Amino acid sequence: MDTSAARQRILARIRSAQQRPAEVTQAERDAAEDYLQRHPEGPRPALPVERVGRFVEQAQALSTTVQALGAMAEVPSAVVAYLRELNLPAQAIAWNTLRDLSWQAAGCQVEFRPPRDADLVGITGCFCAVAETGALVLASGPDTFASAGLLPETHIAIVPVSRIVDAHEDAFNLVRRELGQLPRALNIIAGPSRTGDIEQTIILGAHGPYRVHVLLVNDA
Repeated sequence: MDTSAARQRILARIRSAQQRPAEVTQAERDAAEDYLQRHPEGPRPALPVERVGRFVEQAQALSTTVQALGAMAEVPSAVVAYLRELNLPAQAIAWNTLRDLSWQAAGCQVEFRPPRDADLVGITGCFCAVAETGALVLASGPDTFASAGLLPETHIAIVPVSRIVDAHEDAFNLVRRELGQLPRALNIIAGPSRTGDIEQTIILGAHGPYRVHVLLVNDA
């Protein structure tokens, strides 16, 4: 099936019902471009000035746990301590970008590869985090594979304080500014996976991690 042709036929029928020409005119394109230039983004609610505190509050409301750290060097030992609290072995898979941390010295066995079925813990960084909602934004790439934060039962995300933005509009502006275009996958993670399909009861871990733990690193 030629999906492109089918799409064009559907759009042509819509435009015909609107009494417009079958093809988009240059005047319509110019009008749309003019509107976008004059309205780069919609209205936003007022947010508290304290961005980090807002992020922590909203993340916890999503059932994400948060631990504050003073430096990136503290991450491996914090991961080991967290896994011990859960009675989990100190082993995980992680993004390639985290290779330089002292995992072995902290007693944590980490493999830098995408997860497999038996992997219980995935460790990632983040592209940025959103104070308005407490969400994490993960941009996929060869060294930042999306599956690390989606498949293991436990997702540990390292969030530098400097990468917290106010709102989702700021997150997308940051993507455009630093990446130039959307990556193959841009995942916005709002706490553990959940569903309320069965008797309106919220169940965690339905389609992804049972738990999300943020290590909030003060990199000021």
